[in-house]
Amino acid sequence: MMRIYQGVDIVEISRFNKTFLKNERFVNDIFSEKERTYCETKKNPQIHFAGRFAAKEASLKALGIGMSGAGIDNTFREIEVIQGKSGKPLLSFSGWPEKISNKRNIIQFTVSISHSDSYAVATVILAGQDVYNS
Repeated sequence: MMRIYQGVDIVEISRFNKTFLKNERFVNDIFSEKERTYCETKKNPQIHFAGRFAAKEASLKALGIGMSGAGIDNTFREIEVIQGKSGKPLLSFSGWPEKISNKRNIIQFTVSISHSDSYAVATVILAGQDVYNS
């Protein structure tokens, strides 16, 4: 039996930009080097950073851990949104998110990111194998 876990998050670009501009360390604290490199090559990097931030939050929701709990300190960097060869965003978990993913026997995941001038939204779907009913 499969279990499906879903998370969605929406980010208001203007609020995100205020945080982005106010806190110089924000980008380095939240995003991996690969993510920063990708976003900084875009015409409007903040929109792409906001989309990846939404994907990270959606991932936490799908994992069932949200923004609180033990181990949350480095979690945003442990969820990485990378580009596949086709340009499709892909997720990579390490550290605490990877442990939770393994505990839930996640065997497949997908992420979708969209943005406009005002909002960035992301949805994450995780498929886990139910070991108790297999």
